[in-house]
Amino acid sequence: MMRWGLLAIAALFAGIGLLTVFQVPDWLDWKITIVACSFGYVAAILPFAAALLAWFLPGRRGGVALATVVVGILGFALLVQPCVRAWRIGRDLPGELSERFGPASPKDEPFTFAGLFRGWPEAAPRNTWTYSGSLLLDFYPAMGASPAPCVIVIHGGGWDSGDRGQIPQFNYWLARRGYAVADISYRLAPESTWPAQRDDVAAAVAFVKAHAAAWGVDPAKLVLFGRSAGGQIAEACGYGLHDKALRGVIALYAPSDMRFAWTVGRPDDALNSPKLLRHFLGGTPDTAGPAYDSSSALFLVTPNSPPTLMVHGEIDTLVWHRHSVRLAARLTESGVPNLLLSMPWASHALELNLDSPSGQLTTYSIDWFLAAVCR
Repeated sequence: MMRWGLLAIAALFAGIGLLTVFQVPDWLDWKITIVACSFGYVAAILPFAAALLAWFLPGRRGGVALATVVVGILGFALLVQPCVRAWRIGRDLPGELSERFGPASPKDEPFTFAGLFRGWPEAAPRNTWTYSGSLLLDFYPAMGASPAPCVIVIHGGGWDSGDRGQIPQFNYWLARRGYAVADISYRLAPESTWPAQRDDVAAAVAFVKAHAAAWGVDPAKLVLFGRSAGGQIAEACGYGLHDKALRGVIALYAPSDMRFAWTVGRPDDALNSPKLLRHFLGGTPDTAGPAYDSSSALFLVTPNSPPTLMVHGEIDTLVWHRHSVRLAARLTESGVPNLLLSMPWASHALELNLDSPSGQLTTYSIDWFLAAVCR
């Protein structure tokens, strides 16, 4: 019985490890990909330990023991392979960032194996402000020289959920890197449809500028940062507001073409995408075409658009990697400095664990990008 239990453990984590190679099926909760992508290197000890125990347990070794060893080693390899791939990507990443955005000197390496266990940053001070109507903004002062650039963070959640304060350790990290952070709420669908969210971001930008002197912020050095739905808003506002104070856009696993999102969405996908898009944009592409176009960064790019850093997992099922591939091509065609950091093993919420392979590459790239565009 013991060996059968160890085989079950090995098989479970081998299955989770497969989610670093294949897209999660629609019938399985996509959040399990977070275990594989962000914590897989920690979980890898379990199938490996199961393999060792099955082999060295007293008694006759049979087919179950051999199967546990094979499956356990497979699970271990699948869960740690993102570390090796991140190390390989990290070797070329400084050169790519320098070529696209200019020189910078990040404090960390792109990826180190020791960094997998370095620990998350300590909490940073913050104050909460009402910036527009009943909308709130959490402000984290920069822990460094003043006046500092300010990163305006726009949360994800599919436009109809989520709130500011997602992944707070990222805000702590930014503040401790010397950047002020304004983490904002915005009006949610379906009660508020686009362009209400764009108006909210514009109001937040104006609010930060108005308080720049008191907050120790350089009002001419603002960067929009968004995740998922927030990344879509960041891109569309970065290109659509035409504000020279917006020095850059950072978009993590963001949809950039809402018409394309409509064509590939299905009622039975993880988000019920057609319903979500109707709620956010007020209809279908046929009935709400202007909203689809004005919310699509792909259609808003001009040669004067701000430099853009995109981070996307190649096996993301919630927002297809192709969104960022197409946007990167459009930006390049228009002569806008940009970089798409693609991670073959990663899906949504890839930066949740800052120490993970995805987290290290993401923070390194953002550190470089902010230093380059805010110099």
